[in-house]
Amino acid sequence: MLHWFVIVLIVLAVLAIAGFLARRAQLSRSRPAFERSLEQVNRDLAAAAAADRGWDRTTLEGAARRIYATQRGGEPPELLLVEIRDRPGTDEDQAVFRCGAEQLTLGRRDGEWVHESLT
Repeated sequence: MLHWFVIVLIVLAVLAIAGFLARRAQLSRSRPAFERSLEQVNRDLAAAAAADRGWDRTTLEGAARRIYATQRGGEPPELLLVEIRDRPGTDEDQAVFRCGAEQLTLGRRDGEWVHESLT
């Protein structure tokens, strides 16, 4: 009787370990697609927030390109709006762009988009 109990425990342990390893492999295969999808959702959300609050996307991107060129001496390798920070009052607003590996943050002063940081 004890012999069967040990065999059942071993089989259950093997099944649990195999299930854990299979799930981990599945997650590692699907994670890149999930992250790409999440990034797209974040970009879409930031764009929707900008459009909903009346921010002109063309003006905002133009300011980002101009500020990046001033700071780095050329066009950004890519320009993705990734976050909108709509705080009370227009002078507290911020727009965050991904420019290749760097992040550009713009702020508003007197209705104009200005450089806050580029890291």
